[in-house]
Formats: sequence, structure tokens, C-alpha cells
Amino acid sequence: MSPAEANTLTIPLHIDHEREGTYFTVPFTLPQNVARLELRYRYARFHEAAAETPVGTFNSRVLENTIDLGLIAPDGTQVGASGSDKSEFFVSETAATPGYRPHALVPGEWHILVGAYHVAAAGVDVTYELTFVPKQRRWLRGDLHAHTVASDGVQTVEELARRALRHGLNYLAITDHNQMLAAEELPHVEGVTLIPGMEWTHYRGHSNFLGCARPYDGSFMANTPEEVKAHFVSAHERGATIVINHPFDEGSPFLFDLQELPFDVMEVWNGPMRESNLKAVGVWHSMLLAGKKIAVSGGSDFHRDTPFLFLGGPTTCVYADSDAPADVLRALRGGRAYITFAPNGPVLEANAGTSTLGDTVDWNHEKTLHLSFTGLLAGDVVRVATARETQVLLQAPGNGRFEMDYPIAAPGFARVELLRAFFPGLPLLPALLSNPIYFEG
Repeated sequence: MSPAEANTLTIPLHIDHEREGTYFTVPFTLPQNVARLELRYRYARFHEAAAETPVGTFNSRVLENTIDLGLIAPDGTQVGASGSDKSEFFVSETAATPGYRPHALVPGEWHILVGAYHVAAAGVDVTYELTFVPKQRRWLRGDLHAHTVASDGVQTVEELARRALRHGLNYLAITDHNQMLAAEELPHVEGVTLIPGMEWTHYRGHSNFLGCARPYDGSFMANTPEEVKAHFVSAHERGATIVINHPFDEGSPFLFDLQELPFDVMEVWNGPMRESNLKAVGVWHSMLLAGKKIAVSGGSDFHRDTPFLFLGGPTTCVYADSDAPADVLRALRGGRAYITFAPNGPVLEANAGTSTLGDTVDWNHEKTLHLSFTGLLAGDVVRVATARETQVLLQAPGNGRFEMDYPIAAPGFARVELLRAFFPGLPLLPALLSNPIYFEG
């Protein structure tokens, strides 16, 4: 299936009168990498006949066939049922036609549920038309760290979701302290993907476990390094994306040994840019210099409005296959992301040939990093950090955009930063921070 085009499947079905009053299913194969399933069906529901009367023509219309519709997933789950009321529906992982529910579009054998409620004596021909809309990578903006009234926030999940939508965010992770959350418990708010999560909160450090309803059994309590590690190992084995939160925060630093714990991402930008975040960036850079490939993220840690804290401050932009939670988190783990200070912050495109942020390329064949920034303001500083040096590329002479090809002199990595003076007289601070592209050779 081409990334740019949808794949269609037509299934003809004849239902004999003898099957009236029964239910059965029609199988079909859902391909890989489908973002949206659409189904339409048609059949002759009425028998129509014209008859002449003394004053004109009368067209009779008699109900002959009623065929009900539904959808069943490969594991037997009823994804939806709409009787004969709807002639079409759609399902994706984040949205669906009323009467159906969002569901992961896993490849395999699915089933159309057929209800032969009324069938004419001669039987009825039904045609099902399925459209498989493929996943296609695009940039999505979101906040990976937010709290609700379930812990110490002041808004409900739905209120936060609607606020995220107003702020221009495409996704939002709900991460209440030590509160497990299943996807089924989240409301549906059109236009924003809600990711279930929790912030495992301990006196010696905090960590987000994202995308897993029950990352471990029992309670959050842990009083020994072995008990802490057991929670992390369990969460990882159950598919959670683990983020080490605000590792150098002034009030709640992460004091556990990272060498002993499995994790996927480090949150180097928590809330407003400040000294603890700058220290996290510095330590992360030293880890890159040591040859480690560690993805980073940002999150507002939103609880309530303050003069410097807002939802999407910062925003993590991910290059995801779709807006499904699993695809957002997969992009995050893969480092296909950059962080910007706000949802309307500057925009980055960074490529090495056909590869992008988080990818590893062969330096012997690709030695150029192509950069494109939009949304620059006068005085902004663009710089690139590699294993060899940190180099200023531009101090913007005015508002606008910037594009260039940067030569990669040796194997290693390259990441980019945009610095901005947010208020006159204040020092330059990061307004954008990217994950690296890795060059091996």
C-alpha cells in the first residue's frame, strides 16, 4: 500500500431468504499501517413499482430487505454495531462514527457483522466497500506531562483536553501522581489525542509511565532499590514508555541510579526554562558524547495557571506515523522529536538525506545536515552541537526563516538549538531544542 494512496476492497455478498433472522460474519484482511478504516454498504432495501391511476402515476415503495451492520476486531471485540440505521462508518484509533468506538487498527482478519433481519423471497445482494487509509508521517504538537483533579491539578481530563485543543496541541498525556489510568477511562475530544499515563512519584524521583493501563501490580510503594527496579522493569515489559522526569529539579530531583533502571526518554525541559533544565541538557549532552543514544522530551508539568506555567509550555513536536497514542509514543522513543517553548513556537525541519531526527545514518554516504527554521525573531541565535563542537550558525537579523546545509565533519551526532532573549535585557535561553541525528562510520 502506497503511503500516498488509500487501498480499497469490495466484497459482494448474496444472502438467501433462508438466512432471514440470523447473524453471521464476513471476514476481511486489514493490511498493516492503516490509520483509518472506512466501510460503506448498499443493497436494495425497497421494492418499488409504478402503477397508473385515473389521475396519474402512483409509485409504491415496499420494504423488502433490512440488513444490519457491525464490526468485530480480530480478538472478537465488538468495535461497533449500528443496525440498519447507518450505511457507512469509520474507525481509527482516536475517533469513530457514533455507535462505534476508537480501536487499534491491528493487521489481521477482521469481520463485518451481518444481521439478516428481513430478506426478500428472492434473496438480496449486498455490496461492502472498505477503504484503508494508510498512515502517513506528520508533525504533531503536544504536552507529555499534565495533572488533573485526580491528583494535584485543578481541572478534569476533559477540561484539560479542550484547553489543549484551544492551545493548538494535537496530543496530551495525562500523568497524575501514582494514579493508574486506562485508555477506556479517557473522554473523547475531537481533534486531540489523549495518552493514558501516570507519574510514578517517589521521594527520590519521579518518572512518567506512558501508554500502559497497569504498568505494575499492587501499589506504587517502593522502599528498596530492588522494589524500585521491579516497578520499572514491570512497566517496560508491559509496554510503557518510561520518561525520567525533571532529573535536576530543585525540589524533586531524580536520585536513583539511571544505570540500574530501564527507561526510554529523559525529560530535559520541564515547565519554564530554568537552571535545572539547563543542567539536564548539559548532562544529556555529555551522555551523547559518551556514545549513548538517549531521546529527550519536554513537558509543562501543568497543574494550574501561573504567570510562567501554561499547557504546552514546552511543547514536544513528534514526527509520528499517525495521531494514535502508540504512534506518538513510538516516535518519542525513537527520538523523532524536538521541543519548543510553546505551541506557537518556532518550527524545525532537520534532515540528512531521507533521514530525520532520531535516525542513524552512514556518515560515509551522508555528510550533510539540512536545516530549516521558520518563526525566527530578530536576535534569535541558531546553533548546532556535535561531538566535536558547538557552533553558532546565525544570529537572525530580523524576523523570518532560515535554511542551510551544515557539513558533518566526522562521525558522531548533530543536534540543533535556537536561543532567544524573551525579554529585553535577559540572557538568551533555549526556545527550541532538537534530538540528534546520529552519524556512524
